[in-house]
Amino acid sequence: MNLLEPIVAWRQDIARIRRDIHAHPELSFEEFRTADLVAAKLQEWGIDVDRGLGGTGVVGIIRGKLSGSRTVGLRADMDALPMQEVNTFEHASQTPGKMHACGHDGHTAMLLAAARYLAQHRDFAGTVYVIFQPAEEGGGGAKRMIDDGLFTRFPMEAVFGLHNWPGLRVGQFGVTAGPIMASSNEFIITIQGKGTHAGMPHLGVDPVMTAVQLAQSLQTIITRNRNPLDAAVLSITQIHTGSADNVVPNIATMRGTVRTFTHETLDLIEARMRDITHHTCAALDCTSQFDFQRNYPPTINHVNETAFCVEVMRDIVGAENILNPVQPTMGAEDFAFMLQEVPGCYVWLGNGDGQHREAGHGAGPCMLHNGSYDFNDDLLPLGGTYWVELARRWLARDV
Repeated sequence: MNLLEPIVAWRQDIARIRRDIHAHPELSFEEFRTADLVAAKLQEWGIDVDRGLGGTGVVGIIRGKLSGSRTVGLRADMDALPMQEVNTFEHASQTPGKMHACGHDGHTAMLLAAARYLAQHRDFAGTVYVIFQPAEEGGGGAKRMIDDGLFTRFPMEAVFGLHNWPGLRVGQFGVTAGPIMASSNEFIITIQGKGTHAGMPHLGVDPVMTAVQLAQSLQTIITRNRNPLDAAVLSITQIHTGSADNVVPNIATMRGTVRTFTHETLDLIEARMRDITHHTCAALDCTSQFDFQRNYPPTINHVNETAFCVEVMRDIVGAENILNPVQPTMGAEDFAFMLQEVPGCYVWLGNGDGQHREAGHGAGPCMLHNGSYDFNDDLLPLGGTYWVELARRWLARDV
């Protein structure tokens, strides 16, 4: 790998920052300590700092010494998850019920490493904006930053994101043009029946059996209405109803998620779900309420920016270590909002198989959103190098 020597030399310093963040996780829009740490480091390295976008967001402004007006944005997320860490190594979470189980501590640390290098060298023309975003885990922090003026106050020609990816080897990148992550949407269906004694069901209207039939019917959208070439998932994850064995309840509630790679497929699924819910419940003498919430749009990489990222990766790790196209995932990512506003690309960086974890790690796998997860500090020089080379080469492009 072709890594920048100063960033390699800083590995232990950056790892200490990463582990400090890991030990002090903060949930969406509560990243006060993390934001203070990030801002303090940026200012220590002579970087202008703007704070408050999206609540706890931090933007560092790094201006090159050469003449030029080109701009580029690099983004990392800062928030943790509301889950219990089972690891017991020294840098494990010190806050019960909160954990950096998705590697945002590592994302923040890698971007800090790049910011330090860019600030020390400034051998480029134009401006690099390093974006430390709150609330990726369901809070839509990217959209909050955009709504607060991220791209109007800091105009960017392109914006780039990165996520560590367990299962890919350290030193591997994964990327694809077009959709790389799905939209995230949730639904709540409330079925109103009429309660009665379970031994006399003919005197009531049963919402339980209606929910059972509706659950089966909704799956026909995926198998019979959706174009089989358009990936989509409709998962019913909760059905809540009843409180006693001998009572037909009044109400049944169903909840779940829908994931798609295109807005058109999502429109189709939502419309069919609404119709099937209404007519199925009506056919069984129940009334219904259908609520559908669109959370994150699909993360869709732009073609030219993806090709540019691949060139940068190739010079760092070699073509043999780039999975392009990588198979997309039905997971979701709010960097999608940024890609709706500005061209860019979102890539995956291999986190390995978990063998990097120290003694005291949990018995579970080192997968995202798992209590045994830990970010692989071996990625810090690679991620930092990628960010630096991406920014410098973007600003040096002939347009």
